[in-house]
Amino acid sequence: MGATEPDDTGIRRVLGIEGTAWAASAALYEVDADDVTIESDAYQPESGGIHPREAAEHMREAVPRVVESMLATARERADTAGATGAENSDAPIDAVAFSRGPGLGPCLRIVGTAARALAQRFDVPLVGVNHMVAHLEIGRHQSGFDAPVCLNASGANAHVLAYRNGRYRVLGETMDTGVGNALDKFTRHVGWSHPGGPKVEARAKDGEYVDFPYVVKGMDFSFSGIMSAAKEEYDSGTPVEDVCRGLEETVFAMLTEVSERALSLTGRDELVLGGGVAQNERLQRMLREMCDQRGASLHVPENRFLRDNAGMIAVLGAKMAAAGDTLAVEDSAIDADFRPDQVPVTWRTGEPSVSRSTVDDGREVQGAEATVSVEGDRVVKRRRPRAYRHPALDERIRRERTRTEARLTSAARRAGVPTPLVRDVDVHETTITFQYVGETDLDGALSADRVRAVGRHLATIHDAGFVHGDPTTRNVRVTPDGADASGGSAPGTDGERVFLIDFGLGYHTRHEEDHAMDLHVFAQSLAGTADEPDRLRRAAEAAYREASERSDAVLDRLRDVEGRGRYQ
Repeated sequence: MGATEPDDTGIRRVLGIEGTAWAASAALYEVDADDVTIESDAYQPESGGIHPREAAEHMREAVPRVVESMLATARERADTAGATGAENSDAPIDAVAFSRGPGLGPCLRIVGTAARALAQRFDVPLVGVNHMVAHLEIGRHQSGFDAPVCLNASGANAHVLAYRNGRYRVLGETMDTGVGNALDKFTRHVGWSHPGGPKVEARAKDGEYVDFPYVVKGMDFSFSGIMSAAKEEYDSGTPVEDVCRGLEETVFAMLTEVSERALSLTGRDELVLGGGVAQNERLQRMLREMCDQRGASLHVPENRFLRDNAGMIAVLGAKMAAAGDTLAVEDSAIDADFRPDQVPVTWRTGEPSVSRSTVDDGREVQGAEATVSVEGDRVVKRRRPRAYRHPALDERIRRERTRTEARLTSAARRAGVPTPLVRDVDVHETTITFQYVGETDLDGALSADRVRAVGRHLATIHDAGFVHGDPTTRNVRVTPDGADASGGSAPGTDGERVFLIDFGLGYHTRHEEDHAMDLHVFAQSLAGTADEPDRLRRAAEAAYREASERSDAVLDRLRDVEGRGRYQ
């Protein structure tokens, strides 16, 4: 596996237990050898998807069996190696780690009960592990990466995460359902048994591409419309192989795009993959092509660590136990809605070092979805083909976004928001030439006044009937007080100029939900780039409230959007 650091805490063997939904799994992690042994017993429903009651019954039968098997292995290893570092020298393990959440409550309670009983039986520490953070950490552990972005693509979840200020921040996530569950909804409609993902993958290899809706909002994404369209396409008589091909090409291109956006936003050049859906070879190939195109590194764990497994629970549990991050039995309740950004990251210290690409005269820089170069007082933005996307899908997206960006950049300027002038547009070549504005991106010059300006700008365009679509801290340019504002006409703040750029994901709408998503995307980008994201988010919302004609309705809807991040 990955390199391990010297451990003087006495934590040598950790027993991990996983049981969030369908896989009853136990594992033994031997820290010194960096070796993981896993035994799993997966629940297989007779028809349809996972039935919580049946899954819990399976856990009740299978968890004791896999745990006793791992205890027998632990005793054998302890007898071979001699006494462990545990206070109880007769104990074959030094800690017990369990998946505390997110997951199905009835399943999690069985796992939690088993873990508490083991910890008390052997008088060893008890560790509660977030299942989604474990997916991320096993990839970081194996790869040796310092500051990766992580794409978690699992049955019930889909997140893009990165570490900052002591927590893993959610930079983007599904707005409706997890990617695996989304695919399962289609395969149940077709009549296939659970799990549906492998069946879609197998059929897609023989299919022709079919066009489906492509929904990316900043670094968030939605699958519900795609699945409805896929069901309708299948019902209309389109061969199921073609529908499956279209599903894979669309869904996985969305996940790859948001991963690239997260790399660009955070300045990282390392990506790890996690989750059961991550076993899909097409998704892995897309991510590898994207990383190769932008000079980033990708790590994909072996399949046994991608699907739900206790190995990742044991490995992270060992790190947490070594850091003293353990639980008293009375404080070890499960949390079915346990979000990854709720977890204090106690097992690592310091902030990752990242580099920011700057646009110098005559030099071309790779952005989130395009290359940008400065040519004198002009910026040329080229949406070059993305190797990971199907050619037909790629051409459609690049042309649509080029046309949209030119139109909405000008519309925002007419509404009174500082934006660059559009000098030239070539939709066929997917290239736009802009006036050069600003001295730096907002992420390099964050302040309360500047984010308040962004809040006012978003209120202005929303009241004008459209959204930005991707208002991250990298899509705001700042000209400091006293600098040349390059011909803009609307005021920024305190003599500064704060410009909105990159409207390629924007669209016309007056729905409060869409306006709230703009604010949500901005807040997520602050979480990934700011030292005090909550204070800055409140400043932006206060300015929005003052400037918008419909602020109460939009901010109420924003609270609803924020509350959707749960196990689905």
